[in-house]
Amino acid sequence: MSDYYVGAVARSGVWLAVAYTNDGYDHAAVLDGVGELWTRYEETAERVAVDVPIGLESTEAPRPNEAAAAELLGERRQALVPAPVREAARKQRYRAAARVHERKTGRSLSRDAFERARVTTGMDEFMTTIDEARPMFVEALPELCYRAFAGDPLSHSPDVAAGYAERMRVLAGFDRDAPPTVQSVAEATEGREVPIPAVLDAVALGLTMRPGAGDLRSLPADPPTDEEGLPMQYVYRSDTPLVTGE
Repeated sequence: MSDYYVGAVARSGVWLAVAYTNDGYDHAAVLDGVGELWTRYEETAERVAVDVPIGLESTEAPRPNEAAAAELLGERRQALVPAPVREAARKQRYRAAARVHERKTGRSLSRDAFERARVTTGMDEFMTTIDEARPMFVEALPELCYRAFAGDPLSHSPDVAAGYAERMRVLAGFDRDAPPTVQSVAEATEGREVPIPAVLDAVALGLTMRPGAGDLRSLPADPPTDEEGLPMQYVYRSDTPLVTGE
């Protein structure tokens, strides 16, 4: 039986997973890769949201979900790191990856995107190999989840105190149990080097997955798929759809 609704973020070489049930927060776990994430929740999770790209373009950038999210995030669009095209993501050196990405898309490849390429490629290989994972795993952008909870883009970076306080207010406004949950998740990371923003983001993704206020929605509403049949979308939870172009 599927019991868990999981939000998982990949940071600093590890994955932090936060699991909810219909009754609320259940547990958190620090894992060493998407394979371990799959092994742990394959039989028990209804849905797993990850902050790693699912569905990679071959010739276009940014992906449709990235372009739509950039419109909605205002000044916080800097939190969005567009993914490399699939061929570029597999290159071992930045210069080679950047050349491929620019040749395919006409756009430059950021250092941040390249530095995340290993986890991006690992996720892509996982999703294109394990067919059973496709109905379970979805992509979510933490900043868009906060945007959906709050109703407006956030104002501060998560790396400063004001950004931490802002995100805590947003999470508590959506779920009154979020502050003690954040504390419990932070305690569960003891002995592992997990950044503070990762704790907040994993909770945000877990709350997005857990059935509750609002509906689980997709950006774009009708997401296109890549050449492997993977949807290029961000999921979020909101009473009403987030609309671009206004």
